[in-house]
Amino acid sequence: MNTNISGLNKVAWDNEVKIGRDSTIPVTSDQIKNAKNGNVEIYLTPTKKVPETWLEELKGKKILALASGGGQQGPLLAAAGAIVTVLDISPMQLEQDRKVMERENLDFEIVEGEMADLSMFSDESYDMVIQPVANCYIPDVNPVWRECFRVLKKGGSLLMGFDNPVGQILDWELQDQGICQMKYKLPYSDTEQLEKEKYNELLANGQSIQFGHLLQDQIGGQLRAGFVLTDLYEDYWGDQKRAIDNHLPIFIATKALKSL
Repeated sequence: MNTNISGLNKVAWDNEVKIGRDSTIPVTSDQIKNAKNGNVEIYLTPTKKVPETWLEELKGKKILALASGGGQQGPLLAAAGAIVTVLDISPMQLEQDRKVMERENLDFEIVEGEMADLSMFSDESYDMVIQPVANCYIPDVNPVWRECFRVLKKGGSLLMGFDNPVGQILDWELQDQGICQMKYKLPYSDTEQLEKEKYNELLANGQSIQFGHLLQDQIGGQLRAGFVLTDLYEDYWGDQKRAIDNHLPIFIATKALKSL
């Protein structure tokens, strides 16, 4: 099977922009105006906004919006007065940020790169790293935690959204019929567990390659990297198409700190 994960997912997310997936639609001018007035609505998961207590005072903070292209988190944080860097693997997602920056006369940095390789940034250079659900597109999340810990200043915060891995082991065709049935095992990998015919169909359609990570890597990995977990919340898909929403919240958001 093709294992050029980064290259495949770069193409897939460029395709998502063309399709107009929700996470590729830039924020509106009204949302930017609200952010400038102190009402910043940032989402790490589909339906619940990040609590104000997680963001605290944004003005003057150096923030890395990690794997956050799409013209959403980065522009809002910049409008609130933060010094923002947006990093994403998809050039077209980053173009969405550039469009908002020009439209709203904002100023922030745009960098094309991978979430697990932050070597272009120096140690302890950011006050906050924020990432919506995205690490399901890489095979190993542990390098992300280590890199985030390195680039954060002491006392800095890490705000992350990620999948509850249960969602990755379900039969998604049956979900369309309202049935939740376990089919795969954890940790999950499209490249290793998805049927060859379905995997080849993903490639042919330019769709993303995904992975389901154990909580011992999603949460335990943050702790092993040196973070102190201070809060979390859970969230749902929030639509009628996902049968799993009838049973449990399928997304998790965490706040962790790099101790002083």
